[in-house]
Order: sequence, then C-alpha cells, then structure tokens
Amino acid sequence: MNDLKKRVEELTKILNEANYNYYVLDNPTITDQEYDKYLRELINIETEHPELADPSSPTNRVGGEVIDKFNKIVHEKPMLSLANVFNEEEIKDFDAKIKKEGYTPEYVCEYKIDGLSVALIYEGGKLIRGVTRGDGVTGEDITHNVKTIKSIPLTLPRPIDIEVRGEIFMNKSTLEKLNKEREEKGLPLLQNVRNAAAGSIRQLDSKITAKRELDNFIYYLPEPEKYGIKTHLEALEFMSSLGFKVNPANRLVKDIDGILNFITEITEKRNSLPYEIDGVVIKVNDIDMQEKLGYTAKYPKWATAYKFPATEVLTKLTDIIFTVGRTGRVTPNAVLDPVIVMGSTIRRATLHNEEYVLSKNLMIGDIVSIRKAGDVIPEVVEAKFERRTGDEVPFKMIDKCPMCHSELIKLPDQADYYCKNPECPKRNIESIIHYVSRDALNIEGLGDEIVEELYNLGFVKNIVDLYSIKDKKKAIMEFDGYGEKSLNKIIDNIENSKNSSLERLLYGLGIKEIGTKTAKLLASYFGSMDMLMQATQEELESIRDIGSITAKSVVEYFKTHQDLIAELKSLGVNMIYKGRIAGTNELVTDKRFVITGTITGLGRKEIKEKLENYNAKVSESVSKNTDIVIVGTNPGSKYQDALNLGITIWDEAKTLEVLNNLQ
Repeated sequence: MNDLKKRVEELTKILNEANYNYYVLDNPTITDQEYDKYLRELINIETEHPELADPSSPTNRVGGEVIDKFNKIVHEKPMLSLANVFNEEEIKDFDAKIKKEGYTPEYVCEYKIDGLSVALIYEGGKLIRGVTRGDGVTGEDITHNVKTIKSIPLTLPRPIDIEVRGEIFMNKSTLEKLNKEREEKGLPLLQNVRNAAAGSIRQLDSKITAKRELDNFIYYLPEPEKYGIKTHLEALEFMSSLGFKVNPANRLVKDIDGILNFITEITEKRNSLPYEIDGVVIKVNDIDMQEKLGYTAKYPKWATAYKFPATEVLTKLTDIIFTVGRTGRVTPNAVLDPVIVMGSTIRRATLHNEEYVLSKNLMIGDIVSIRKAGDVIPEVVEAKFERRTGDEVPFKMIDKCPMCHSELIKLPDQADYYCKNPECPKRNIESIIHYVSRDALNIEGLGDEIVEELYNLGFVKNIVDLYSIKDKKKAIMEFDGYGEKSLNKIIDNIENSKNSSLERLLYGLGIKEIGTKTAKLLASYFGSMDMLMQATQEELESIRDIGSITAKSVVEYFKTHQDLIAELKSLGVNMIYKGRIAGTNELVTDKRFVITGTITGLGRKEIKEKLENYNAKVSESVSKNTDIVIVGTNPGSKYQDALNLGITIWDEAKTLEVLNNLQ
C-alpha cells in the first residue's frame, strides 16, 4: 500500500506539472499520449483504492460529479463591478478625478476578458471552493465545475489560505469546434463565447463542463496586505508565482498617455487574440492609494473599464410603440426586424423620448444602424436616409396614455411626457414589479410576467394586494400554470418579505430620486419610517449627500401616501431599519484604523464592524493618514510601519478596553 501511495504522489506531481506547463506556460513538457497514460494509471489506482483518492487529484479534471442545485455563497468581500468609460475624454476625466484628490498615480492596464468572474478560495494550499460573482454579495458554488478547468491549480506550491479572483472564459477556437459538433447533431448553435462559458460553468454535471475546455486568467488579490504586498503589479506577480494563470499582456504605465497608447495597441491586435476581449481595465497600481480613494456603492473609485466602440449592424425600423413606466413616464420604443448584434438577437430598442426621435429624424420603415451601447444596451444610432423609398411614415408623439387613454402631460424643462392618471394599469404593474424586485423586497417567484398576469386577472392591483394572495390561493389555482407547490412558495416568500429592513421597503416604494444607496442612508439616519415621515425638507437637506430635489421628493411622497404606509404597517410589514446605526465615540469616530496581528477573543471582521459602527474607517495598509494601528500578537510589517511614522498604537489591552465600552 505504501508503494501505491508513493506512486499516486508521483503521478499527481507529473500530471499537475504537465497541466501547469501546458495550460499556464503554454510550454508542453510531455506528449498527449504520455499524459493520457499517466492519467489512466491514476484513475485505475483510485478506482481500486478509493482511500488513496484526494479531492485535489488531477482525475477531477475529467468531471463526473453531478449536483442537484447551485448553493448560494456570500462573498467575504463583495465582488464589485467596474464603472465604464467609452472614449478618450472619459478616460482623462477618470485620471483627473484621482489627481484632484492629490495623487499622482501609476496604472496597470489589463485586457477585459469577455467571460464571467469567479472567486477561488484555497485552504492549506488546496482548492476548496469556486464561486460566481452573482450579484456581487452572493454568488453560486461552482466548485465541481471549476475543478475541470486545467489552468486553475487544484493545489498550490505553498500550504497557504488565500482567495484570488479572475475570469473564466472560452477560447474562440473552442467555440468554433463546439458549434461544428452541435451543427452536425442538429443542435442550436452557441451565439458567443461569453454565453457559452456562462452556460458551461452552470452545468449540474461536471462531465459536460470538462468537455467545454474552459480557460481562465486571475487578475485580483482581495487581501494583498496579508502577504506584505504594496502594489497591484506585485499582487499579479505573487499570484503567478503560486501557479495561477496571469495574463502576460498586463502592463504598468506611468500616466494617461501610457493608458491611451496601450488601448491603441490592443485595439489593433484585438481580432488576432485567441479569446474575446471587450475593453481594457485600468487600475491604480498603489494599494494604499486604492484604499484612500475608496468605493462608491457599486464601484471602486480606483479602477475603471474602457469599453471598445460597439459593433453596428443595419436593420429595419418596422414600428414605434409606447410603454408606460412606474412613474408614469411614456417612452417611445423601436420595433426592429430581428438582428444579431454582438451575439444577441435584438428586436426592440428604447428611443428615450420625443426629442431623441426628432433629433435623429427617424421614420417608421427606415433602415437604421443598431449597436449595443457599452456592448450591453441596444441603441438606434441613425437612419440611413439614402435608403429611403418614400414609403416611410413620419414619427408622431401620442397625446394619450397607450394603456388608460388619459391625457399626457409634459413637465416644464423636461423632455418626457407622463400619464397623469395615478390609477393607470401599466403604472401600477410597473410599481408592483419594482416593489418585488431583487434590490427592493426581493420576493422570488414573482417575475415580471407573473405580476402582469396576476394584475390582469384582478388578483393584485397594487402592492398591498400582494399580502392577500394567500386568501385567493384557491381562485388563482383555477388558472392554468399555477400549481399549489409553486404558489405556496410565492406566498411564503411574500410573508418573509415583511421582515425586510427599512431601506428595502423605502426603495421598493418607488419614491422619485430614491435609489438603493439613498434608501439605506435615510433608513440608517432616521431608524424608522415614523421618524422619516416626520422629517422636514430642511432636515433632510442637512444630511450629507441628500440634495434639495431628493429632499423635496421625499416630503411630497409622504404627504400623499400616509394611508399606504399605514396599511402596510397594519399588515405587519417592517418599518424599522435592521442594520446598525452608527454611534459616536471620541476615541473612534472619524478615525482611520489599521489592524495587524491577533486580538484575543475578537476576530478581525468583528473588530472592523465595531469600529465602523462608530463611523471609523478601517484600512488595509499604514500611511501618514492613519490615526491608530491596533497591534495584536504576531503582528506583521504594519507594526514597524506605524513605529516609523510615529502613529498611535493600541495594544491588545487598550483595544479591548475601548471596544468593550462601545455599545
């Protein structure tokens, strides 16, 4: 048995090295026949002696694990998306904003790979979990499929705990090969590498994923300070030294000219790359500078993504129809002959408002050029006037609501028309859809079509009616498509939504000017719906980041919706903010902290939460702007940095004394 165990270790080493040399370094060291021979031998040994099989064995590359569903995983540190820029002027604005903060940054430029983001978590040097980005806070566990990707190491050369993040993608040649096979079998073709990669990684059977030959590049280390790393470039080099595949095209540039030169260069060679890219990612190199620049609610301020100009195609504008949103705004929309733009079939595109259509002189029947703005949103660019035949029909803005036929109104200094009927069916439908959406009450099972059907059937005419669906279950089940099991689940989700924190309710109510960030700000500031409803416009305007327009909108909303709030309250909908409301403490509030070492009885996350509850800022690296460094046992280099800069140091006793006195 000892000889077999030794042979397993030898084969594992040979195969891991072969994978690394072939898929990461692009430098094969053994033939395919040799690789297959060693792999078969290892499979045979593990089959006959399963006690010798390791979760990190190279045999997992071939797949075989089948799961019932994808489990949800909460990211320890959110996976934020990037803000986009689309031209040289916007890139320069990004650079100017950073310089306005007093910094002179260097940047790292990277290819923006067209795939899907993944977080890889290792413990003791072994891969234990792969998680999709999801909504940035919660992703899906795809470990069984990640193990089939040969450029992702199952075991690291050092037994460390680490999380890295990157992009899973499919090479162009792989897509061509797959589509050739699918065409021969009479199967629908995969439209583009992004969709093909996303569909492959979400297979329940990992054998299917293994056959899709996915690849990856690693581009981000969430906690560089744990490894004494000071720059993003150092982080990339560190991850490469651990066996991760890091794109060799990444480049450090000194200034804005370096960024523009990189973009020009890669634009010329984009089509010759073996994989698809849709832009260039630009990141501040210095990690301490990143921390000081910070984040918005959705994006890091120290990074952005330049998106390549969208590909344009021609199609026919067959009609212009009108839709009504939840605020009553009436929007013209282009109906198009179906056309594929960057892999997606486009049939509709918003035309925004009357002025937009008139400025482009669009007519029904025109041949128009279509592109995806930011490679995502369909956009009508222009009409091809030279293709007109004389049969085109001029655009005319409607004067009555397309849903309820009420007169439309146009507010002063605005381009939009609004339905003035507060009982307009379409407005109500859109309001309900917004209320149940993910960022609001997050009621799963109530998709757009279900909401519209329940509205049209007369069961749900407003958000209050949602809470009486349980009393109408029998009647609803008489209609096709509503099984008891699925309806019970919807009812349970509606009941559970009553316990949502106040900020979700505020956002769900659809108050004009109130997005998710402002909703949380108001909820945490006032603590309850009652206190918020009593606030004056002046009081609201005194809150940082609340302007006069937002303040006026909030006050006016509660003047006319007191009955609705009372009704929701009577139904048991929570009206209290469930997050932590910041307190004040002269030793902590508005101070910038750094934590190094271990504090007895308190984890780093717990310390961070306690401090942030008192409006303190916790950074990852020591700088001249740091106020206090918390030093526990086995501190890292941050302790010496604090001594060198003469920064106040709290030892374990002082830290526990202060934190224990915080409520």
